[in-house]
Amino acid sequence: MLELKHLCFEAETDDGVRQILKDVSLTVDERMVVITGPNGGGKTTLCHLLSRFWDVDAGQVTLGGHDVREYDMDSLMRNFSFVFQNVYLFHDTIANNICFGQPDAPIEQVIAAAKKARCHDFIMALPDGYDTIVGERGVGLSGGQKQRLSIARAVYRHPEILIFDDSFSALDFKTDRAVRDALEKEAKDSTKLIVAQRIGTIMNADRIIVLDDGKVVGQGTHEELLDTCEVYRQIAESQLSEDELKR
Repeated sequence: MLELKHLCFEAETDDGVRQILKDVSLTVDERMVVITGPNGGGKTTLCHLLSRFWDVDAGQVTLGGHDVREYDMDSLMRNFSFVFQNVYLFHDTIANNICFGQPDAPIEQVIAAAKKARCHDFIMALPDGYDTIVGERGVGLSGGQKQRLSIARAVYRHPEILIFDDSFSALDFKTDRAVRDALEKEAKDSTKLIVAQRIGTIMNADRIIVLDDGKVVGQGTHEELLDTCEVYRQIAESQLSEDELKR
């Protein structure tokens, strides 16, 4: 279980030093939690603090009841996998990009991860399948294909916590839903924390957390937040018709 206690963080911006997160307290123990809110609200910053890419200025992040600062980085990283919006692929085979750092990984496990991320079919259509070499920036692959490979890399490690930072935005709606369905069924033992703006990605989460100007302004299900959180309702109204909002 992840717990955030009175989290504060400030950073240098174009407008000078600004407090990005302001006294944020949360418990994350559901299987699928979505963080949403307006741009600049602190969503990505929160993800970086959870995994200790950065350290908090005040407050505490705990994993399993222990402050993340008590873990060495190797131990901490074994608990997390990350999928960011900007994907980096290495100049290596598709298979080695998925099982990065484990060159002797059984190909069956690599294929299983690829199937969860819904990229097995397009990999098999490549000239050399899983042995196809990709460039440092994934030359020859679409944005959605690179994103799915990044998701396969993350789920391959079977982490306790999967963090997706706007990682589904490059996927079309059909693939987005297929990947999320696969993660719900086949990575059911992992907590999935998803930063997203697309309402289709958001609305079926176990819990939705709304961040605005560095503060938590709403928590709950899609239906609850439509009634209780104006910021969330504005996000939903911008993407859904009136009939869809009433369902």
